[in-house]
Amino acid sequence: MTSPATGDPELARVAAAFADPKRVRVLMALADGRSLPAGRLAEEAGVAASTVSNHLSILLDQQLVVVRRQGRHRYYRLASDDVEGVLEALARLAPQAPISSLREHTRAQALRTARTCYQHLAGRLGVDLLQQLIVRDWVARGNGLHDPDDAVDRFSAPGQGTQYHLTDLGTKHLAAWGIPRSALSAAPLRYCVDWTEQAHHLAGPLGKAITTRFFDLGWITRGRVPRSIHLTPEGEAGLANCTQR
Repeated sequence: MTSPATGDPELARVAAAFADPKRVRVLMALADGRSLPAGRLAEEAGVAASTVSNHLSILLDQQLVVVRRQGRHRYYRLASDDVEGVLEALARLAPQAPISSLREHTRAQALRTARTCYQHLAGRLGVDLLQQLIVRDWVARGNGLHDPDDAVDRFSAPGQGTQYHLTDLGTKHLAAWGIPRSALSAAPLRYCVDWTEQAHHLAGPLGKAITTRFFDLGWITRGRVPRSIHLTPEGEAGLANCTQR
């Protein structure tokens, strides 16, 4: 029995789901890998509670989000990493909106200071972390800098280079942090080109494992702005202590 023939992908239909600014904010609120109930999503995305269900229905219909019932609650999350990839790609193409209020300025500053990207650290904190790992000789074969003349070094995109590798010293110290061996064995290391800092931050299994561990240790916490991260006093002390030679 032969499978039915299929035509071209219905790009316009899926693209329409991204066309509404409020739906994009809903997706962005889920872009750090969390599963959230509709009420929390509405709060974080700045969408009226009376309309968030309609936006979620459209996103579910286009298979951009999935829902899981737990007890009396329904929790929504992105359907796959591809959805966040589309958001990051659109961020590269879209013009930067002018900041017209103190609230918008505060939000922009929060995202630039520290945020999650593909479930790893980005913004100034993510870039500074990679620089510290390079300075301390934990990571070798790269300088953490963006090369605007390199075709594969594109903003808001996974880096395509193969330069970054963990050193033996880095493997030893990161294992002492509690980073799983599976994350330490990935080579070369993956990275992203940070769109606010115009430099590299860690990505891939190691970047995700470090972020998860920092949450577990209480070194970072989630901010009120979706995807924003706060470095706690414990985190400042822990990073200062761990990066000593």
